[in-house]
Amino acid sequence: MATPLIIIARIQAKKDSAELVKEHLMRLIAPSRNDKGCLQYDLHQDNDDPSRFLFYEKWESRDLWQEHMKTPHLKAHAEATEGLIEDSDLQEMSLV
Repeated sequence: MATPLIIIARIQAKKDSAELVKEHLMRLIAPSRNDKGCLQYDLHQDNDDPSRFLFYEKWESRDLWQEHMKTPHLKAHAEATEGLIEDSDLQEMSLV
């Protein structure tokens, strides 16, 4: 069995858009959890800065995660949050 892929996705919403970005991020949870290969897909919000979010994701493989990245719900999210996000980054990690 392949080692699962861990994704850490950090999202910094613009201060005045935090609640709207949160709503859009929450809409990703259910469909993403149903994507093939998804083992875990959890959204976190910073306790001190409510405009900072983090997704912790666990995927069966990198190939299945890449398929997830092409899904209609992620494309719709990108369109809906255009101009609302100040910064974001993504890390791919594996268990050692």
